Amino acid sequence: MMNASSNPNSIMSTTQQASGLKTYFKTPEGRYKLKYEKTHPSGLLHYNLGKSVTQVTLAHLKDKPVHAMSSSSSSIGISSGVKSAAAKFLGGGNGSRALSFVGGNGSSKSSSGVSKVGSLGTSYTNSYTPNLNFDGKGTYLIFNVGDAIFISDLNSQDKDPIKSIHFSNSNPVSHAFDSDAKDGHDLLIGLNCGDVYSVSLRQQLQDGGKKLVGAQHYNKDGCVNNSRCTGIAWVPNGDGIFVVAHADGNMYVYEKSKEGSGDPSFPVIKDQTQFSVSHARYSKNPISRWHICQGSINSIAFSSDGGYIATVGRDGYLRVFDFKTEQLICGGKSYYGALLCCTWSMDGKYILTGGEDDLVQVWSMEERKIVAWGEGHNSWVSGVAFDSYWSAPNTDGTGESIVYRFGSVGQDTQVLLWDLEMDELVVPMRRAHGGSPTMSTGSQSAHWDQTYPAGTLRPAPSMRDVPKLSPLVVHRVHTEPLSGLIFTQEYVLTACREGHIKIWTRPNSSNDGQSTASDSLSGTGFKEKPLFSGKVGSLGYRQ
Repeated sequence: MMNASSNPNSIMSTTQQASGLKTYFKTPEGRYKLKYEKTHPSGLLHYNLGKSVTQVTLAHLKDKPVHAMSSSSSSIGISSGVKSAAAKFLGGGNGSRALSFVGGNGSSKSSSGVSKVGSLGTSYTNSYTPNLNFDGKGTYLIFNVGDAIFISDLNSQDKDPIKSIHFSNSNPVSHAFDSDAKDGHDLLIGLNCGDVYSVSLRQQLQDGGKKLVGAQHYNKDGCVNNSRCTGIAWVPNGDGIFVVAHADGNMYVYEKSKEGSGDPSFPVIKDQTQFSVSHARYSKNPISRWHICQGSINSIAFSSDGGYIATVGRDGYLRVFDFKTEQLICGGKSYYGALLCCTWSMDGKYILTGGEDDLVQVWSMEERKIVAWGEGHNSWVSGVAFDSYWSAPNTDGTGESIVYRFGSVGQDTQVLLWDLEMDELVVPMRRAHGGSPTMSTGSQSAHWDQTYPAGTLRPAPSMRDVPKLSPLVVHRVHTEPLSGLIFTQEYVLTACREGHIKIWTRPNSSNDGQSTASDSLSGTGFKEKPLFSGKVGSLGYRQ
């Protein structure tokens, strides 16, 4: 008979109780319960964690392609593995892009069959020992901690990862996955030194070692840009085109069918404050350079159709570009400080941003301005994501009322859930001369009146000019600042900057309204909010 000390769920509940954390939180549709946790091996040296910020990528491997090589013939050379790259996949179209500043160096021993890649010190091998237990499909979590990439099986309750890939002299800080890659390479890894690798996730899982296998190397030794890689993404439906953002304000476009590195011969940037695009003179990677801003680009995100790309940066601006025409469409300033993260709604109508002003901004592509501010975090907002799997109950049977559910995480260790219903937005009013300062008097605020031509960045609006949202749920989920949030059909995933990931199950008929032993340990994490807050609409879930 299993005692409490050997039961993983009991251990997890006890740990949660000791840290003052709750094991579930409530929403009007039911309870979200903590199912299990993922993390890095306990032996990872603490100095490797000090400056690291964990980013999480969800990777779904489909059935092994018919043309895939068998394990008996999987000893491949670099020439057969470098012709492909990967594309971006963030689980249900929800990207939670954490700002990735990491530090610390690990060590890596060379072994037979391993060759060093330039002066970087990262190593990969031409051949590998196959893992015969790997069946070629599944859903995996890819996350970076210190000088390593870790891979965990999402559907396994094992806390430790099933695979680690170690780097030396530079740390992995960004990654992206494409579940629909047409050829082997489906995973991109960007490093703190600016170098980028593309690899096959399946091949890494089949290999028993701790080095990259069959890697294609871009921006080798920082030959194109030696500043930190701050974001990496694949163009949806882009046929192998990917984008890499850097800390110096530049963004580069690569094409997997071209050589991995070369002299792009881009012209000198004359005005660091102005957006500009330059194309390579020769048919090599990168194929173009976009100078976005002065200072770091902190996060990038594509609309689901790949038509637009959003960037946020150290200067506090959201910028939205037409990726095909390479034109700035719209954008604007945060209320205060840098913006750290951004994401799109699945229909491409709205963009979420978060940053140092502790606010979640909701941008409308149709109106090209901020249409709501989410107030509820007590520190910087480090991750935002739309929940494309959640559907609101239809209150009138017409199906016309559209409600968006989204979430945010911050350095205050909390996850917040929000409901956005545009029909319920109450537009702030300007106080008429000599009139009452109520919403029923005066004209619409200047933010809503004023229009800007295409390609113009808006200044930050006044706090009184934008509708405010109150969170539906406020729940402390970790003891360390949070860095990422992902929604899937069955789970909600939260990650802290130290490399600990929690998987929360969505409400269902079997646990709605039921209390469990672990529930009673911690009570509820649901904070009820009024339907309306102050003078503006609080777009909470309608019960």
